Amino acid sequence: MRQPHHPEPDPVLPGQESVWHYPRPAIAEPTARHIRIVHKGVTLADSRAAWRTLETSHPPTYYLPQADIAMAHLVSNPVRSICEWKGQATYWDVGVAGERIAAAGWSYPSPTPAFAGIAGHIAFYAAPFDEVTVDGEQVIPQPGGFYGGWITSREAGPFKGIPGSRFW
Repeated sequence: MRQPHHPEPDPVLPGQESVWHYPRPAIAEPTARHIRIVHKGVTLADSRAAWRTLETSHPPTYYLPQADIAMAHLVSNPVRSICEWKGQATYWDVGVAGERIAAAGWSYPSPTPAFAGIAGHIAFYAAPFDEVTVDGEQVIPQPGGFYGGWITSREAGPFKGIPGSRFW
């Protein structure tokens, strides 16, 4: 069987990590980076106690503890999905100022043992929100719409989700 084409990794600049040095299978690790999500003037999340998941070719996905999330703005969504490493995900709708953003966040209530640190934490897609920052820097959503990674100037790509990356 022909192996899928993997792109040439972008040069890694000082202060950057290459997503091509991230492991596969994925891992989860705590991070002290300052994570904020603001929408329509409402602070939905503000945390320095997040976890990030890292996987080859993907920018980090940040999982925030519910204690650092304005949970009054979240409503459980019936959507479910399965991750081969983390287990079954549940989804969350976010409601702010009369707007409801369906399945804007997800969590793993009972993750696999390797991802136990993200139990009770929620990750969010960056695209629907006005302001999503890591250490004060506005993030760029991972391309493709399906993945939930957040790109900052600290990550060197290219990133899974761009055209032609399906089999990376």
